[in-house]
Amino acid sequence: MKDSCWSVYGAELSSRLFLGTARYPSPAVVEQAIVASKTDVITTGLRRQAPREGGGDAYWEFLKQQQRHLLPNTAGCATAKEAITLAQMSREIFETDWIKLEVTGDEYNLQPDPYELLTATRELISLGFKVFPYTTDDLVVCTRLAEMGCEVIMPWGSPIGTGKGLINPYALATLRNRLPTIKLILDAGIGLPSHAAQAMELGFDGVLLNTAVAKADDPVQMARAMALAIEAGRSAYEAGAMPVSETAQASTPIVGRPFWHAK
Repeated sequence: MKDSCWSVYGAELSSRLFLGTARYPSPAVVEQAIVASKTDVITTGLRRQAPREGGGDAYWEFLKQQQRHLLPNTAGCATAKEAITLAQMSREIFETDWIKLEVTGDEYNLQPDPYELLTATRELISLGFKVFPYTTDDLVVCTRLAEMGCEVIMPWGSPIGTGKGLINPYALATLRNRLPTIKLILDAGIGLPSHAAQAMELGFDGVLLNTAVAKADDPVQMARAMALAIEAGRSAYEAGAMPVSETAQASTPIVGRPFWHAK
């Protein structure tokens, strides 16, 4: 999907789809999905490797070869301290100051911890990071993140990996209305292209997804479908939707229509 250019932390992008690189059947499928999605940004998590054996080197080189912006994440961290440490490691390994900040507060639904998230965000910004905080659709938390200096905020549509789509469109629409200058990228819960299109119709600037593509029967075809859905949703938002009416409105004019008067 290639539409009008937009920018994220000063980086010019064409695609509004951010694509994760985990859980795919093989590296070849990952690469094909990246191409099919036409994404400009791919995400990855830093895992513990065995440095003496060069653990992870082949995968890092594979990601660099994709020639996309790389957005490392702090998935799996439960405290601000863990997330900050992992972010610093990611900056050294991937040579980028972009970081998708994730701090998990609940192991059951993997809901972000707002308190640890805010603490980590404040510290990472002071260290020169460009933070992409992953959070819920809580207006107060998102407002605090914006006040700290985040140019991008990534609220969830529903718990990560569920594929339930947008469970609270009202809250997401409220975020768009109350934070008009912040780049909002929907992250987590997308299962279908229609879910991605719905987020874009609400005025979100982009969508980050992973499992919906990686676990599809045909990841490459689903990546293409997601790109098209995001393009359609953005176009619809820019076009401006018709007003909703509580009553039927005839599309054919009544004036001049022939009719018979019953006597």
